Amino acid sequence: MSAPNAGDTAWVLVCAGLVLFMTPGLAAFYGGMVRTRNVLAMLQQNMIALGVVSLTWVLVGYTIAFGDDAGSGLFGNLELFGLTDLKVPPAPNLHVVDGRITIPTLAFVLFQMMFAVITPALVTGATAGRLRFGGWVLFLAVWSIVVYAPIAHWLWHPGGWLAKFGTQDWAGGLVVHASAGAAVLAVLLVVGRRRDWPHTAAPPNSIPLTIVGAGILWFGWFGFNGGDGLQANGLAAQAVLNTHLAAAAAMLVWLALERVTDGHSTVVGAVSGAVAGLATVTPTAGYVNAASAVAIGALAGLVCHFALKLKYLLRLDDALDVLAVHFVGGMLGTLLLGLFGNRGVNPLGADGLFLGGGGGLLWRQLVGVVSVVAFSFVLTWLIAAGVQALIGLRVPPADQERLDQAQQGADAYHLGGVTSLTAPGAPRHRTGTAPADEPSVPPGQRVRVVTALLEPDPAANSADLRDALLRAGAISVIVSDAAVATTTPQASLLPRGYWQDQPLAARLRVTVLVGADGVGAVLDELDRMGARRADTFVQEAERVQS
Repeated sequence: MSAPNAGDTAWVLVCAGLVLFMTPGLAAFYGGMVRTRNVLAMLQQNMIALGVVSLTWVLVGYTIAFGDDAGSGLFGNLELFGLTDLKVPPAPNLHVVDGRITIPTLAFVLFQMMFAVITPALVTGATAGRLRFGGWVLFLAVWSIVVYAPIAHWLWHPGGWLAKFGTQDWAGGLVVHASAGAAVLAVLLVVGRRRDWPHTAAPPNSIPLTIVGAGILWFGWFGFNGGDGLQANGLAAQAVLNTHLAAAAAMLVWLALERVTDGHSTVVGAVSGAVAGLATVTPTAGYVNAASAVAIGALAGLVCHFALKLKYLLRLDDALDVLAVHFVGGMLGTLLLGLFGNRGVNPLGADGLFLGGGGGLLWRQLVGVVSVVAFSFVLTWLIAAGVQALIGLRVPPADQERLDQAQQGADAYHLGGVTSLTAPGAPRHRTGTAPADEPSVPPGQRVRVVTALLEPDPAANSADLRDALLRAGAISVIVSDAAVATTTPQASLLPRGYWQDQPLAARLRVTVLVGADGVGAVLDELDRMGARRADTFVQEAERVQS
């Protein structure tokens, strides 16, 4: 047996780290897109996969996926249970490995573990706001063994029936994206829709967090696709280049479509297109040339963008469009390999229809898609229904809008509109200045309380607001967040072309304590800032004795 190659081993270990990093990236990508009160729950649903699936993979998942075939081509035997007896590196013909590959078995185990971790985590984007944490943990454990591991064996083990049939999947178009997408369909049938869907839209709580998550995913995808040849060589460079080019092309096409259909090219659209391109190029990255990768990315941006309507056609509440981006993308890329496959790039591949290979590869890819989707859908539905019956998978409707408090007793954010007001300042050391003189009245003297509602924008500078009211005679000023019912709901644009009619509009509530002779001046200042007299109140009050 040849000694392990240090360069190849280092590359595979680095790629394993990159793929691991994708799981917190996915958590941030999804976490920024959900409601403010569900952020922590979403982050936890993704991060827990690192704990649960890592252990199931070592105990039994790896031996089912990559142990010696049990004889049917459906799953491996249990000789590698718990990794207690690892004798040799991966077999020469394993996955895309040839006789030149020599890496330690544990490096391969670790690399493949990270794929097993992130695959079921994709489901959480579709089920946002509806998963009971304990039920989700049980689902993760069972699904990673019963669904993911056998599909990995079918395609990535030389004895797998789809591998022998000739279906190809470089890095997980079927094993990861199609299997997770089919699982989404099944789980959504079990957990159902959110309250009032599709009539009520859910605005994202932090688009910047989503963009950071997308950047991590893009970065991690270099390992996701670049490491599957298990060598640090030209094929790895080709796979990484293809990955990047497809994401770039898909991003631009998505943005162009947004501009035409919605009038705006948005940053969420940009990263949505990029992720669609990444998912679509995944099964092809090590089998096509750079020009084909650009074409695949462009088709991904086009098809996945229009697939956003799929959930409405199916009446499935896919909260964050996992079906459009990952399910459609994974299946599309798998079929496109039947068109763009190029043995000149990878001798272990096959020529597609456009390279003179005929329709044989396309047929084998189609069989792979149908088989994986059917298997994952049926088994996932049985698992989800079983978990729902046993301990519950769907949260009670009353908790859907407050998962963070219901499941963790905490909130992700403690900020409101008042804290976002600007004020003068500079990064300097404060030397201790005396407070400005403020109007006052003797205790026991009767004063007035003026309450008004302001639009946030005209009162954006807290110092100007305070100074203007103090000049008008205010004794004290209190500003708090408020929401008012509007006669005409305010339409706001949400990510990916969705709109929301908001019947409650954000306002600032300003409460001013003022002497009786200063009420008129305070009202005039509030009028200047946009307060409506119909929403302004003046009450008598008495200053409390100290």
